[in-house]
Amino acid sequence: MADFLGMMKQAAQLQSKMQEMQQELGNLEVEGTSGAGLVAVRMTAKMDVKGIKIDPSLMKPEETEILEDLVVTACNDARRKAEAAMQEKMQAITGKLGLPPGFGFG
Repeated sequence: MADFLGMMKQAAQLQSKMQEMQQELGNLEVEGTSGAGLVAVRMTAKMDVKGIKIDPSLMKPEETEILEDLVVTACNDARRKAEAAMQEKMQAITGKLGLPPGFGFG
């Protein structure tokens, strides 16, 4: 019975930590760039895009396709960084609770 109570306590701790982490991920911002910094995308670790900066030198009608490609690349760079930040937070939580990496998360 003590094992069951311990597991329930650990599950409650995990749920509390997950809620905290979700809040932190909403506040944690990463920036993805492309074109040597000509395009930058800011997003939260929850994958919400917060802003895009485009160097004025790219604002030429004949450069539209290049600009579009750079925006996509910057978004993907930001997404990879956001995913890495999320993984880092998850590992910190599971490690503190003595759970194996990836426990219940994929």
